[in-house]
Amino acid sequence: MEHVVQVLGPREVPLGGPRAMTVRRTLPARERSFVGAWCFADHYGPDDVAATGGMDVAPHPHCGLATVSWLFSGEVEHRDSLGTTALVRPGEVNLMTAGRGISHSEVSTSATTVLHGAQLWVALPEAAAGVEPRFEHHVPEVLRPAEGVTAQVFVGSLWGAASPVRTESPLLGVEVVLDGGAEVGLPVPDDWEVGVLVDDGGVTFCGQALERAELGVVDAADPAAASSPGPRVVRAGSDGARVLVLAGKPFGEEIVMWWNFVGRSHDEVVAAREAWESGADGEEAGPFGRVDGYSGETPRIPAPALPGVRLRSRGNRGRPGHPEAEAPAMS
Repeated sequence: MEHVVQVLGPREVPLGGPRAMTVRRTLPARERSFVGAWCFADHYGPDDVAATGGMDVAPHPHCGLATVSWLFSGEVEHRDSLGTTALVRPGEVNLMTAGRGISHSEVSTSATTVLHGAQLWVALPEAAAGVEPRFEHHVPEVLRPAEGVTAQVFVGSLWGAASPVRTESPLLGVEVVLDGGAEVGLPVPDDWEVGVLVDDGGVTFCGQALERAELGVVDAADPAAASSPGPRVVRAGSDGARVLVLAGKPFGEEIVMWWNFVGRSHDEVVAAREAWESGADGEEAGPFGRVDGYSGETPRIPAPALPGVRLRSRGNRGRPGHPEAEAPAMS
């Protein structure tokens, strides 16, 4: 039995704020909402900051999710309502768990000439959706799991390395760089979903060709199957490749994801939007808190208007979100 790889192509969307930058989004897609609990994947750059203006995302809210920031080049300053000021640098992970609510800003620094990276979201399970917000930083070691292959495990554990950043469900996030023709098997549990997002070059994943910016996903193995489908293998083309491996135990819940919020119902998301807008005059911080020290043109990003239909839930085994209810996320 062979693995079946679902290929999700990117779509270009503007990242919010007055100086919107274009990103390539592969998740969520109409065909798929999750890879494990990974529910959102934006891939951007390499962008010449002198030409594009870089990243300048004013304070905006999140709840019910965690954000994972990973850079290949450049530098981004993160500020949040916990009082955190931190830099996102290549090869270093920043994980912000929004939980019950947090707000933050993201601005590429003056030292950045080329900006290139990925912004990823994780849906929190219902039991943990209201946890206290937190921010964590980690510099993963560089591994050599196979000849011509290097890797950094920024979430979860693989190849004997474990990231200390906390997640609320079983997850894996790894950068893998392969020399031309090199290959590596991914020793991920059979009952996990595995995605490979191609940053640079081209690869085959379980025999399926993937080009730059495509996300290839293999579902969890059927426990009732007579035999295992075998190892999940990534092999680079002749020019080499860099990929992100995103994996996790299937997320068995449905969520309502709209703008920067994850909830369990239309009403929950509406309440989150109203809570953010209640601080629009800047006098009251509200449940999302206030980000101090941001010096951009716009003090905060206002929530967009809700669609004229009720927001519907999405899940890999449930119905997708209603097309009219899928407003683009801002960050």
